[in-house]
Amino acid sequence: MRIYHAQATVLSPALYNLSPASFFPTNSHHPLTYQSSMASTISSFASLSFLLLLQTMPTHSMAQPESGEEQSAMVPAMFVFGDSLIDNGNNNNLPTLAKANYYPYGIDFAGGPTGRFFNGYTIADELAELLGLPLTPPFSQVSGIFNNGRHGINYASAAAGILDNSGRNFVSLIPFNQQIMNFASTMQQYTTILGEERASDAIARSVFFIGFGSNDYLNNYLMPNYNTRFQYNGEQFAELLIEQYGRQLQDLYNLGARRFMVANVGVLGCIPSVLAQNFINHCSADINNLVLIFNGKLRTLLHNLDSNLPGSKFVHIDINGMFNDILENPESYGFSVVNRGCCGIGRNRGQITCLPLQTPCPNRNKYVFWDAFHPTSAVNIILARRAFSGNTEVVSPLNIQQLATLNLENN
Repeated sequence: MRIYHAQATVLSPALYNLSPASFFPTNSHHPLTYQSSMASTISSFASLSFLLLLQTMPTHSMAQPESGEEQSAMVPAMFVFGDSLIDNGNNNNLPTLAKANYYPYGIDFAGGPTGRFFNGYTIADELAELLGLPLTPPFSQVSGIFNNGRHGINYASAAAGILDNSGRNFVSLIPFNQQIMNFASTMQQYTTILGEERASDAIARSVFFIGFGSNDYLNNYLMPNYNTRFQYNGEQFAELLIEQYGRQLQDLYNLGARRFMVANVGVLGCIPSVLAQNFINHCSADINNLVLIFNGKLRTLLHNLDSNLPGSKFVHIDINGMFNDILENPESYGFSVVNRGCCGIGRNRGQITCLPLQTPCPNRNKYVFWDAFHPTSAVNIILARRAFSGNTEVVSPLNIQQLATLNLENN
């Protein structure tokens, strides 16, 4: 079993989790309705001071490297925005049900539970290592340039979505709009210290990893306490999301981001939480088809942004396609269990997600899913490595390694 080593101070575990709450079958006859179990089953779930950069820093880096290892970094920094798939602790101190800062989350992470919703690494963690960077700290725990903030920040929040009201069944979270505002605060401080030109140059050479959309379906459109599925059909709802997403990505561009890595939505109809709601043990074609509508529009959006925003490059990461290939050909990736979580309770170990101190499966590298909603870290590592150096079938128009070294005109 691989042990995932933190390169910065780690306080607790969490990653791609749509939430620690569980979903149960509903009496509704709507084929796409979810029923959420609240406090009775999840009661136990119950400022950045960013870059204080010195004026004497070299213009080619956000911070002076301390070692030969850091000098090999391909980019100055990585900034991360998303949901529980890449949250690494921002929800820990929020009054929210969407937390994973308890064992057995982090069982294979050197720092133990940190707020990541996985047994070990997130995709963002593996990408940071591939880029030669330390693991990015959560925004809520950044303590300054001489500690853990100089190579990027993770703003992701479990249960967050493109829409501000997605995931509100978990009480408190940080939606994408607020994550962008948090980055704006970071950028303002950065500019104050370094000056506009030097700050803009460093940010333009940094990479931005963004992944949203899962909660806009699982914790909005498919939830019985939301009326969006009655207001919009699948095509209309996807268009609503894409219009908002486009504005948000352009907001990041206006703040200085130029190198975008945007992940599409995974195979939501095949997660253990969904499988547990039927007795035929099959993926939900209805849910998967909804996601495919969104993913198709996302690819078009990224192409349009790439064409219309000078000096930018938008990379599309096909998480859905890669994950589907793992589910269809698990043996070729070393997996043998594809239809249940490693940690959870009930049918497919997906009716109630991983509880505090629960004993997970011992052979985690054989499982595709860690809990009711999230893959194992073994899957995350595969996805990240393919996105980093893969061909255009999985990451386009170029891979992340190429994006990091691409010569972009800085406007």
